[in-house]
Amino acid sequence: MIVCDLCMHYGQGSICGLGLKIPKGMSCREFAPRMQNFCANPKDFVDSNQIIEMATFFGMKGTELKKVKQMAIRAENS
Repeated sequence: MIVCDLCMHYGQGSICGLGLKIPKGMSCREFAPRMQNFCANPKDFVDSNQIIEMATFFGMKGTELKKVKQMAIRAENS
């Protein structure tokens, strides 16, 4: 798995919508997580801790994990 699999900029043809080089690790300066990439079915979403645990399991840390936390908390509050 790469960080792009969970990003909204990642598109068809395995290319970055922003024209960035696909990273080999779990970090990207323009990473923008999308809830649909974590939970394809909205009914699968339990709470923000679930998403944060998933991101940690995938190897996210630092800024990318912070962005996932913010996205998960927004989803939980809405």
